[in-house]
Amino acid sequence: MSEQTTETGDRVLTILLYASDRSVRENVRFVLGRTVAADLPPVRVLEVATQPAVLTQLDAGGIDLVILDGEAVPGGMGLARQLKDEIHECPPILLLTGRPDDAWLATWSRADGAVPHPVDPVRLPEAVAGLLRAGAASRAGGA
Repeated sequence: MSEQTTETGDRVLTILLYASDRSVRENVRFVLGRTVAADLPPVRVLEVATQPAVLTQLDAGGIDLVILDGEAVPGGMGLARQLKDEIHECPPILLLTGRPDDAWLATWSRADGAVPHPVDPVRLPEAVAGLLRAGAASRAGGA
């Protein structure tokens, strides 16, 4: 996958979103909009509904952040752990948990962050922006 840019040549950050429920994908995409923070480039949300599609997109490259629905069928928590184990330089992963008390499961899954359902229109973009900044700093430090 080639790097995405806007009409003006600015870089676009790509977020891979996995949720088996279409309404979850629509809600996350709506809450994130096109810009999650003023200091970050625009974002593009690439939606997938199956775990094989997640792997295909990650293999293609160009993903800056992965959002996995922990309530998806099959679940995103196990997938997060698999991705961290199997993908060299795995992009940051944000896990959508079923409830705030499930944060420990996000830790087990090795996700870089967690936000509970229902999706909060303030908290989700803040978490996404933080992980995108951390990922950019990590890539800059490793370059």
